[in-house]
Amino acid sequence: MKRVKQCVVMVFLALLSLSARAHPHSFISITNQLLVSDGQLTGMKMRWVMDELTSADLLYDAGNAKPGDEVWKKLAAEVMANVLGQHYFTEFWHNGKKVKFENLPTDYGLARQEHQAVLTFTLPLATPQPLAGQTYTFSTFDPTYYVDMHYEKDSDVAFAADVKGACRVTVHTPQPNEEMLSYAQSLDKEDAPEEDMELGKQFAQKVTVQCQ
Repeated sequence: MKRVKQCVVMVFLALLSLSARAHPHSFISITNQLLVSDGQLTGMKMRWVMDELTSADLLYDAGNAKPGDEVWKKLAAEVMANVLGQHYFTEFWHNGKKVKFENLPTDYGLARQEHQAVLTFTLPLATPQPLAGQTYTFSTFDPTYYVDMHYEKDSDVAFAADVKGACRVTVHTPQPNEEMLSYAQSLDKEDAPEEDMELGKQFAQKVTVQCQ
């Protein structure tokens, strides 16, 4: 089965045979553990679970491979290369300025969860960020909105249970206006929104980390 390799996680997609329908065409649910060391935020450990149709191509290529087999490592590297090409599909902000990530994850892997492909990786901040008295915001999204990337519940992004400190994590899910909704629904799988529009950003959840 030939995989189409374009930007926006096309290595994931096995949807090109589907009939046209409104954006998005692919769905990824995210869980995210915020990583802390010595009172500083150092990165995020993400887990992306792809919907069954999105997973089909990857799982087909993996065949009956067992966990740890070489084919999983090869597929994980291909997927991760696409994610890195889009800067982890994540924007991270502090005081109106973007916080940079390291160019490479500290670890990553791909696995099967029944009929779904699961990508895990640790996204390190280029510079650890102090938590006390600070507020950070970040979003994970596909700019074209071809892929819907979301937290299913607010608790899917959090600090580890043993992290001490007075920080509150909230997830804001936007409600785009009717004009934006109509525009997104008018796009089929052959269409792409204007590049500078960043359509996916209009629908992206925003996570706020506020610490005392």
